Parts: sequence; structure tokens; C-alpha cells
Amino acid sequence: MCIGLDVDLNKIPKHLLKESDPIFAFNKAIIDATHHLCVAYKPNIAFYEAYGIKGWQALEKTIKYLNDNYPEIFTIADAKRGDIGNTSTMYAKAFFEDLAFDSVTVAPYMGKDSIEPFLAFKNKHTIMLALTSNQGAFDFQTKAIDGKEVYKHVLETSKSWKHAEHLMYVVGATKAEYFADIRKIIPNSFLLVPGVGAQGGNLQDVCKYGMNANVGLLINSSRGIIYASTSENYAHAAALKAKELQSAMQKILLNR
Repeated sequence: MCIGLDVDLNKIPKHLLKESDPIFAFNKAIIDATHHLCVAYKPNIAFYEAYGIKGWQALEKTIKYLNDNYPEIFTIADAKRGDIGNTSTMYAKAFFEDLAFDSVTVAPYMGKDSIEPFLAFKNKHTIMLALTSNQGAFDFQTKAIDGKEVYKHVLETSKSWKHAEHLMYVVGATKAEYFADIRKIIPNSFLLVPGVGAQGGNLQDVCKYGMNANVGLLINSSRGIIYASTSENYAHAAALKAKELQSAMQKILLNR
């Protein structure tokens, strides 16, 4: 399980707004309450950039806190970057070196020279958007070119890129019916799966069609866990929600 740290100051408990750094205070409490239930945390970078330098500082403190106290936890910068080579190299340095994330999400629209700079970093993972859970995914990703959907072209092409072994892929949980075809193309790759919970994705269907011999799925839940309560007991409420999802996942694993 992966927990998304998408912090909106309009949604966190009001008493935290008195803190000098309410974003970090919120994240720290969530992390301390749920770290034993998950293997990864995924801050969506937009929720930090929106608050300017204070948001960026809160992000930096959050990742440092995770790396210092829970080094076994996998960290994902949900940044969806993707630009020409030199720019991508700088994006990669920002997230992999300066902030010390383990991985970053990227968009493949500009092709291999926008993704390979991320893949060049040793002991880091690049998580490429493959098939997303939003309504607009149908605008391009599922359109057929020469009888094959665009997302399949993207998956197949990405396998030929330098250091492709560092790739993971984002596949939205609301697209569970597509997982079987995706696994035919990338049977052994790890998939980051957002959209379970608040966005309506079904855990059972995702696991049925997307799980491989090594499980191969990193199931993300954000709003459904971190905003379980706006009371002062919010971290405990988040832990209870996380435990519900973790237990459901454990049951599926035991019955596979």
C-alpha cells in the first residue's frame, strides 16, 4: 500500500493552522500513525508548489523526516514531469539528489529523450504514466493507431529505452478492465495504481487482472485515508482507514 500525502490546507483539521508549518505537522502525524501499514508515501507535488516556498520547505522536511526515521519506506514524488533532455535532467536532480526521493512520476508524451535522463540515475525508479484514471484519458490514451491503442504503443516503446529496467508504470484503478492487456506487454513491471477509494477504483478487480507472480502492484490511496477525519484525532482515524485497506489487500494475497 502507498499513501498519498496530498495536503490541502482547506481540508486539514483547523487546529493545525496554528502551527508554524501546518503541512509538515499534518504529514508527520499521518506518517507516524500509518508507517507500519504501508510501504510507500506519495506526495503530489502540486499540493506543495501551490503554497510557494513554505510548501516546498514542508515537502523537504517531510521527505527528510521519512528518510531519517523510516528509511525502509519507498518515497514517490508525484510530479508528472517530462520535458526536453536538459530540462528533464534538472528535474531528475531536483527530486533524486536535492530532495532524495526514491522515485518520480513522469509523462511520456515527448518521448525517450524526456524520460531517459531520469532513468540514468542509479538506484532510483522512474514511474511513467501509462493509462490514467481521469476522464480525459480517453481523449488520447485509448485511441487506436494502426489498430493498437496509444497506451500500448507507449508501453511497448518504453521497453526499448536505455535503463528501462528502472521503469515502473502508473495505471489507474478505474481502468481495471485494461490490466490484462497491460500485463501481456509488461508482465514483470511494478505498477503504481492510484484511484482506489475516493475515485471509485475496485481493489478486487485491480488485483484480479493486474497482479503478477511477485504481486507487482503498489496500491495508492490518498484522500480516503488522510482525510478520514478533521478532528484532533485525525491521525488515528487515518490509521484505521489505512488498516481497512491493508487488511483487504492481505486477504486477497492470502487467497491468491
